[in-house]
Amino acid sequence: MNEEQRRPSTKDYSKYFDFSNATIDINEDGQEIMKIGGRRIKINEQPNYRRGQRRRKDVEVYYDFKIPEDMQSIGNGKKYYIRTYGCQMNVHDTENMSGILEELGFTSTDTTDDADVILLNTCAIRENAENKVFGEVGNLKNLKKERPEVVLGLCGCMSQEESVVNRILQKHQHVDLVFGTHNIHRLPHLLKDAIQGKEMVVEVWSKEGDVVENMPRRRQGKIQAWVNIMYGCDKFCTYCIVPYTRGKERSRLPEDIIHEVRDLARQGYKEITLLGQNVNAYGKDLDEEYGLGDLMDAIRKVDIPRVRFTTSHPRDFDDHLIDVLAKGNNLLEHIHLPVQHGNSDVLKLMGRKYTREEYVELARKIQAAMPHATFTTDIIVGFPNETEEQFQDTLSLVKEIGYDSAFTYIYSPRDGTPAARMKDNVPHEVKRERLQRLNALVNELSAKSNEALQDQTVEVLLEGESKKDPEILAGRTRTNKLVNVRAPKASIGKLVDVKITDVKTWSLNGEMVAYSEVQNV
Repeated sequence: MNEEQRRPSTKDYSKYFDFSNATIDINEDGQEIMKIGGRRIKINEQPNYRRGQRRRKDVEVYYDFKIPEDMQSIGNGKKYYIRTYGCQMNVHDTENMSGILEELGFTSTDTTDDADVILLNTCAIRENAENKVFGEVGNLKNLKKERPEVVLGLCGCMSQEESVVNRILQKHQHVDLVFGTHNIHRLPHLLKDAIQGKEMVVEVWSKEGDVVENMPRRRQGKIQAWVNIMYGCDKFCTYCIVPYTRGKERSRLPEDIIHEVRDLARQGYKEITLLGQNVNAYGKDLDEEYGLGDLMDAIRKVDIPRVRFTTSHPRDFDDHLIDVLAKGNNLLEHIHLPVQHGNSDVLKLMGRKYTREEYVELARKIQAAMPHATFTTDIIVGFPNETEEQFQDTLSLVKEIGYDSAFTYIYSPRDGTPAARMKDNVPHEVKRERLQRLNALVNELSAKSNEALQDQTVEVLLEGESKKDPEILAGRTRTNKLVNVRAPKASIGKLVDVKITDVKTWSLNGEMVAYSEVQNV
């Protein structure tokens, strides 16, 4: 990959900024450097929503990632700390950044106190998530005063927002590095500039990146692994910022994914989760006719005990995928199928492109093919113009489908999305009251679903110690229910049969009966 060709121009800052105190200097290398409030800022590219909305036709796949020789030891004797906010995709990105930093010589630390590089990997999906990040950025200002040599970086989805980068430039000039979701592979170059230069470094690509394979990765744990199969989303739901922060849908090649899964199986991983912002749109951009159903049918034949996938969009959940999932074996019976609302008029305003009736028909089709499957979902309350009658439609849908659990949210306007231009006319106290009613119903259904497992024996993958009691191990069933069980520590990472002895709203307690897989002696 020719990085000089990929790096955008730093010309014409005026189309991005309106800072009355900004000036342009020339640095030692002859590059233009913006100066704001005494802080020199090197801007390779600033996010732009209009450009971020464009969808590219062609995406390149690169296998030539490598750490330049002059950067391979810049982290020797130094430590890094990454705080991750948001979804599984951000966790996966953190694994890649950790791998890159360790290739540079850094070692990880669990605290900011002794870190030489601090990265905040951010989420933009809700306003509350952004507030937490800016709170942390403010908290780290004192650390920067005490240890100015520390490199503080902001990355992830928030970095792809114009308003966020402008706020950083104006109010948080103790930040040293800002980069986005499309140029993680550029981290060695950006970090070198931030360490050796005298200016803040900003490089956020509005044009989504290509697919970069073979980046180093430091996975979290040896039991479960995230496997990214595609990037981006083309749905443009009216409330959602993801198509702007993550870009066009880009699928990895099937052979690269299957190779990664086989390698994880050889390493002894017991469960993988296939990731994508819209995972069942996988393959639509490939030259060949190859979708998620084809990919999962191939992975079904790999010797790895458990395979999950997230997150689905109902519009792309086709019959072939259902037929493949119904084959079972290592393909698990847990379907996360975000609905967002139970009223067709609100769904239309949301830009979801399906009706309530179409969603219910899909759910019934999946249930018919997979009778033991559990459903979870995402639901938003208080969308602009939502009436009490429309909210009641959401409650009735939750009852009709019988979700095991749901991620529920109060509507949060995202700057730059179409819904942000709608009048947010549902009072906040009404939104909170509706959320409470929705959560009460979800809790009731979850408890009822768990009660059906009393005295039943289920397969559980033991993931580690319980957060509340180190003497108790915790794991999940095939249908993604949390189980706490008293078992030997040597059982961590094993598949075991557990008899359920006590049921709660959100978890199950049980006794280990036997190992459900052959043990190596």
